[in-house]
Amino acid sequence: MYFSRTNNTQAVATMIHELTGGKLVALELEKPYPTNYQQTVQEVVQQNKTGYLPALKTRIDSLYQYHVVFIGFPTWDMQLPPPVKSFLQQYHRNLKEKTIIPFNTNAGYDVGSSFKQIKTYCSQSKVLEGFNTTGGIERDGIYLDIKNEKAVAVKAAIRQWLIKISILK
Repeated sequence: MYFSRTNNTQAVATMIHELTGGKLVALELEKPYPTNYQQTVQEVVQQNKTGYLPALKTRIDSLYQYHVVFIGFPTWDMQLPPPVKSFLQQYHRNLKEKTIIPFNTNAGYDVGSSFKQIKTYCSQSKVLEGFNTTGGIERDGIYLDIKNEKAVAVKAAIRQWLIKISILK
């Protein structure tokens, strides 16, 4: 499962999927965020401030059949994006006793508190070491950055991470 605005997280999710298989699911909202970056930032800050969790369009009925669940997201406001919080709140019972593997793209500000938040939401799951990489900087008009040579380097880093956490041999 992944949430992506500028397609960097989607690019990483696709690479993980190519290396591990499984089902690739994009997390979508019933009411998408505005296309304007500053409006989205304001909305997200307000959602984080009030604890509002946006309604999800995505429904995952088959989660019970998976033992390992990758959860991908960008860093927003130095934490999990509200849609990912919605997913975790809605599906936390279905994630119980599963292995959760977070992955993150960010604009160079690192993961913030997002990996810690995953551990809190998934307290009854085994949470493995996450992966993070820099993607675009939407604020500066740089959208999909994980392409061409960078995509090759990121996929190699993902492969090494998956070997390190014993998902690939």
